[in-house]
Amino acid sequence: MLSATSKASVIALLKLFCVFFTVALLGAQENVEPVKSAIKKIDANIVFMRHAIAPGFGDPIDFKIGDCSTQRNLDQAGQLQAQRIGEYMLTNGLDFDEILSSEWCRCGETARLLDLGEWQAFSGLNSFFQSHADKQETLTKLESYLADNNHGLSLLVTHQVVIRAITGHSVESGGLVAYNSTTGQAVPVRVDYIGK
Repeated sequence: MLSATSKASVIALLKLFCVFFTVALLGAQENVEPVKSAIKKIDANIVFMRHAIAPGFGDPIDFKIGDCSTQRNLDQAGQLQAQRIGEYMLTNGLDFDEILSSEWCRCGETARLLDLGEWQAFSGLNSFFQSHADKQETLTKLESYLADNNHGLSLLVTHQVVIRAITGHSVESGGLVAYNSTTGQAVPVRVDYIGK
């Protein structure tokens, strides 16, 4: 019989394995390219990122923006995943002119842990899954942002439903999609941070 401490250690190791397994799966997908290659290929001005690993599905019924205790949040594996992706981006010379995040805590924590510079919350990236945010209002704000090409290269940390609505691609937690807001071209991208 395992002690409580041993069980916690086993669970932590399993969570870390899930981080690396998820990234390995992303790397194995066809039509998935390294970030810089994808940006260059389509002259992308946007990189969408789904928040890092946050176990569960959706959010509690009592969800409130600004109250992380009512939300699904990053676990230890998700925190490590966000840090590693940030390290990968820095190592590979990815420099963003603007970083925006959904108002959901798991997105803001992902943006903070990436440690790529200042970021700010933007309601045009909020999740309309479960209708905690209005879908049309959210997408109208986001489309208005995307129509303004004066932002340089932007990193937008958001949710799977938002990324799919704009790019047509679904990604795993921590997954990215390079996007050209003028042409509408979108390319899923790979982050090779295993063993770094």
